[in-house]
Amino acid sequence: MHPIILFDGDCLFCHASVYWIAARDRKAVFRFAAQQSAVGRTLLETMSAPGGDTVVLIEDGCYYVKSDAVLRIGRHLAWPWNWLAAVGFLVPRLLRDHMYDQIAKRRHRLVPKRDHCQLPPLELRSRFLDEWPR
Repeated sequence: MHPIILFDGDCLFCHASVYWIAARDRKAVFRFAAQQSAVGRTLLETMSAPGGDTVVLIEDGCYYVKSDAVLRIGRHLAWPWNWLAAVGFLVPRLLRDHMYDQIAKRRHRLVPKRDHCQLPPLELRSRFLDEWPR
């Protein structure tokens, strides 16, 4: 089963992060869903996982949030990201999560605002668990 990344569908930084991850996920390991979608809400509820201001990674029947999710995602990506993720686990979780929270607090200012949402390219849509207009 593929690991699933649940992201904040209302956040442009989160959308940009999904595209960034997909571009470096050469083996197409990950599947994606917005936390606000029917699929996302069902998965959050089923796993009793928190949502909202954190990315959620569901992998091997467990969920991971904040820096643990980010580093576990990084382990599946192409070099050098997989190596950096391995090194990142050496940093204590308290410090990693503090850094994550600081970025999460500012995420809406990190990406320019748009007047519309961009749909994923056709080749990427099959990796989303949400329904897309045809």
